[in-house]
Order: sequence, then structure tokens, then C-alpha cells
Amino acid sequence: MLLSERSEVAGVFTRNRFCAAPVLVCRQHLKGSARMRALIVNTGNANAGTGEAGLRDARATCSEVARLTGIEPNQVLPFSTGVIMEPLPLQRLLSALPACVKDLAEDSWLDAAEAIMTTDTVPKAVSRQVNVDGVTITVTGIAKGAGMIHPNMATMLGFIATDASVEAPLLQKMVREAADRSFNAITVDGDTSTNDSLVLIATGEVGGRIEREGSNQYIALRGAVTQVATSLAQAIVRDGEGATKFITIRIEQGHTHDECRRVAFAIAHSPLVKTAFFASDPNLGRILAAIGYAGVEDLDVSLIAMYLDGIRVVKDGGRDPEYREEQGQAVMKRDEITIRVELGRGEATATVWTCDLSHDYVTINAEYRT
Repeated sequence: MLLSERSEVAGVFTRNRFCAAPVLVCRQHLKGSARMRALIVNTGNANAGTGEAGLRDARATCSEVARLTGIEPNQVLPFSTGVIMEPLPLQRLLSALPACVKDLAEDSWLDAAEAIMTTDTVPKAVSRQVNVDGVTITVTGIAKGAGMIHPNMATMLGFIATDASVEAPLLQKMVREAADRSFNAITVDGDTSTNDSLVLIATGEVGGRIEREGSNQYIALRGAVTQVATSLAQAIVRDGEGATKFITIRIEQGHTHDECRRVAFAIAHSPLVKTAFFASDPNLGRILAAIGYAGVEDLDVSLIAMYLDGIRVVKDGGRDPEYREEQGQAVMKRDEITIRVELGRGEATATVWTCDLSHDYVTINAEYRT
């Protein structure tokens, strides 16, 4: 991807301490004073757990992209996804770059979305438009990810661009806020990748420059960026490795937002919960167990209510007397299911999206390198 000269770029990356070489290079380049002009992505090899050799290979990739496009190496952001602890096949990558540069085109978003797929079964691309002070601004994004998904800023890469003009510090704040409401609210298997990256690009091609956080322009654009990011994040969950069901977990009446997130992720990460959903088995005691070990020390379980879609299954901390097993079975057979839990502690809420855990997930990951 080649960027216009006026583009501003911001990004958030994995918090995995074993982060990949391209993540380290991206962070270094973004901290510099040069404007970013190009992005280069390879799949099949994560260039993670590769030590100094991996860093040299990532930088060599940047240098070759720079030579081919007439820019500086520190204006290139590299991204990788794939197998960890394998050397990057540098010469294969470098030899393919001239054809990549030749094929650059403004309307190649879908081609790019398909090119970065690994275990994904479908490309993930979304575009939205928003009117800001009479000017139509476009936000377009692509992402890849299906397994090793529990972003903490899976293997997750996301690239979102807008033709708006935004001050660099505000762009960084915007990408962080969008990530927290989208990619940081999904999980497939609870594993945080070494390569998670989300980049937001503002090309500055239309509209006046957004310079103030509280302005109507900032709020409108942030909303559009968050919508695109949320759609991409949910697409990753829907395409989770072996997934058959899309599950929304909403925690309400919590003391704090963070507390609600802890409870939501405890449910979403539980293999017992996820396998029950795969089997369409309303074994709902597994959800209560996850709530109980989520780390809310002063939780009064006698106040908890829980709903499976619109059916109340738990009242006052125990099975609702009016709930019938056949009601739960009917809901569990659906492709999309919502778990809603009321903690009875306050007004905070949080929502997390996840999927079930199937036989195919085990097969895909057992055979990942074969």
C-alpha cells in the first residue's frame, strides 16, 4: 500500500512481550519524524521469535520497498502474519516486491483483503461514509484474523484509512479509542498474538483539518472509524477457526466498566461454555461458574440475573422457576446468541463478542504447520 505525501498514520500493536520483529520496526518508525508512505504485508510467516535476524529481515524489506518506490526506509511500515519461530523467507519476499509495486491501484482494497488471509475463509473489508460539515468523508478498512484471536492493544492485522485530514495526536487517540471498542472486545480462543497490529491512516484529501478532540468533526469521524473497526472485528469472530455460532456477551449493572469486561471475558474464554454452545447444550451452570471466578471479590451472587436471548434463565442467583429446558435448547440452536447478565451492583456495562469452540478448531490448529 502506497500512501499520499500528506498522510498521517497512527497505530496500536500487541502487548505480547514476544512481539514480532515487524511490530518493533513499526513502533520505531512511527516514533520518528518522517511521514509514513508505504505499508508492506506478508502472510505465511510471522517473523516472530526470530531474534536479531528477524529484525534485519524486516528492515531489509523496508529498504527494498523504499528503493522501488523512491522513498526512505523509515517511511515504510512492515507487517507479517503466519507461523512463529520460522525464519522469514526474505529472498522470496524481495523477489515478489516489483510485481506488487507494479500492481498498486486505488481500487484494490478487496484484492489486498484477500492477499492477507491465512486461515481466514473469507476476506474482510468494510467501507462507510459520514457527512462532516457538508463534506462527505469515506472510511474504508480491511482486516485478517480467524485464530489466535484475543487482541490486547489475532493473528490479527487491521488497516483503516480515511480521506479526512486529522492532526497526528488526535489520530493516535482515535485509533486507540476505536480499538478499545472493537478489536479489544473480541476473542476467539483467548490467545494474544505476537503480531497484532491496527493502523489508521488519514490521507487529508478532503475536508478541513480536524484539530480539536471535542469538535463535532472529531466525534463524527471517530464514530465512523469505530463502526468500521467494529464491523471488521465482528467479521473476525464470525470467521473464527471452526466457528459455527456468533455469541454476544453483555454484562450490565456492574460497578465499573473494567469489572464488566472481566466477567464478560471469563465467560467468553471458558472452553466449557464454548463447547456447550457448539453442542447446542443449555448447560448454563457453566456460565454461572465463569461469572463466579471472574475475580469480582465482593460479588453478591444473590443479585444476579441472566438472560439467554430474551429468556430469563437465572433469577436472584439461581435458576428462574419459570425457565424450561426446551426454551434454552431452542435458543442454543440459533447461529447468533446473546448472553446478558445483570450483576446488580451499579450502572456500568460492557459487551464482548466471541464464538463457539468446535472439533474443526482443534483440527485446524493441530494441522496448522502441515
